[in-house]
Amino acid sequence: MNFTRWSARLPGTQRRTAARGTEGSVPAARGEYERQPEPLPDEIPALEDFSAREIIGRLPGLVALAHGPEHRIAYVNDAYAAAFGPRPAGATVVDVCPEAEELGLLPLMDQVLRSGKPRTVKSRKTRDGGSYTVTCLPVESPRFEGGGVLVHASDVTDHAEAAERLRASERRHRETAVTLQRSLLPQELEQPDDLRIAATYQPGGTDAAVGGDWYDVITLGAGRTALVIGDVMGRGVRAAAVMGQLRTAVRAYARLDLPPHEVLQLLDGLAAEIDASQIATCVYAVHDPNEGKLVYASAGHLPILVRDEDGTVRRAEDPTGPPLGTGGWLHTSGSIALPPGSTAVLYTDGLVERRREDIDEGVAALERALSGALGAPQVVCDRLLRSLGVTAEHDDDVAVLVVQHPSRKGPDAELFHNAALELLGGVEAAPRARAFASGVLSSWRFPVELRDLGVLATSELVANSLKHGTPPMRLRLRRTDRRLIIEVTDGDDHLPRRRRAETEDEAGRGISIIATIASSWGSRRTPGGGKAVWCEFALPD
Repeated sequence: MNFTRWSARLPGTQRRTAARGTEGSVPAARGEYERQPEPLPDEIPALEDFSAREIIGRLPGLVALAHGPEHRIAYVNDAYAAAFGPRPAGATVVDVCPEAEELGLLPLMDQVLRSGKPRTVKSRKTRDGGSYTVTCLPVESPRFEGGGVLVHASDVTDHAEAAERLRASERRHRETAVTLQRSLLPQELEQPDDLRIAATYQPGGTDAAVGGDWYDVITLGAGRTALVIGDVMGRGVRAAAVMGQLRTAVRAYARLDLPPHEVLQLLDGLAAEIDASQIATCVYAVHDPNEGKLVYASAGHLPILVRDEDGTVRRAEDPTGPPLGTGGWLHTSGSIALPPGSTAVLYTDGLVERRREDIDEGVAALERALSGALGAPQVVCDRLLRSLGVTAEHDDDVAVLVVQHPSRKGPDAELFHNAALELLGGVEAAPRARAFASGVLSSWRFPVELRDLGVLATSELVANSLKHGTPPMRLRLRRTDRRLIIEVTDGDDHLPRRRRAETEDEAGRGISIIATIASSWGSRRTPGGGKAVWCEFALPD
């Protein structure tokens, strides 16, 4: 096909070709689709051709021009006059512009005149509630003796109100999280007979979201006490809610009187079920006054610190497992001595962790602070917070649990006694145990009624151990200032349970008798195999 001929028949092609004085060709046909440049005007307006007053007068921003060290007004635009009212030329800013004082502009204008550099203040409020961002610019002109200042203000009231609503919402969210967090922590710590305990929780500052730090003290019976501290790795209401579930679960598992590592094992599985995205650390420790030590297990938590009576600070070593919720790990228990006169500290990372600083340095700083921290547990808590620089504006929440094993002397020591008897088995074991209990309780000057109940409880516990247990067997009596504790251990790990004995049954009433006459009773498996069965009697006031 002859494209040139075909294209020449298109409407308008002939006219364009004739105008060019050339025959139609392919370039000419293609050129018909090209945009031809518009003719340039003979003269382009320059910037000086426009009126500055007219341009500035129509700007939506607020503009004012002042000159001289007294800041006399030379000009205000329409937007400025509409916002604050007209301002007479020649008057000083301090006399006729109250908004300048409200926005703090006078010192700013002085700085601009002196330095010759612009200055800006953001989101300043006036008395009528408006918010403005103001920039002051230096102006040089031969007509302005001493220089001038151009003031440009932008109305940011809507943005400021939106920001304030957002801050108010964040404050309410934070207050809700703090309230939830505090309500889930123990409102009053249990105080065991043998220990003195205090705890402190301090949420982070207003710029830090509330975390999931928690602590607890759980009385296990027979003078034993569980101590717990943990930290959910998260922020806000969700972290506090997870923390509450974990704390409730710890209390439930503690009632089973399991070894610390078994409690963490159960807690690990539960944490994964609650929220797989939430990781938590935890230390669970048990104090037994008969052993004088803390048996503990740690799930990714910082080490327990113990200060001896001479000021020496010891750090609990491994074992430490991964945080709760990770799964696939078998936790193990360790121990650290807690002799009379010593103080143990359990804490969360907010106490020792600092930006741009290794956490071991923070733990070392805590050790130094603890070595010189004397006084009651609450006093020690406060001193540690001060020594580590924890204030109301701290960037993380902090939980601290201080446990003291007091060294008792004089009359106070007379209220705490221990006595133990090895039971060799045989028919003479029960009478020997009753005689031993009667003599010890008499020497402790208990009332006759309490002494008789103690001897009866001893007889039933020993009889139960002789019938269902295996050697070695041991009877232990312990008195504190508040209770009498009777405990029998043996080598069999089958735990007794209370059951209803029928009329014709010759056995099965021992535990029921114990449960009836004692304030409380319980049993647990011992670490080396075997069990311990115990009961308590509250002492009369």
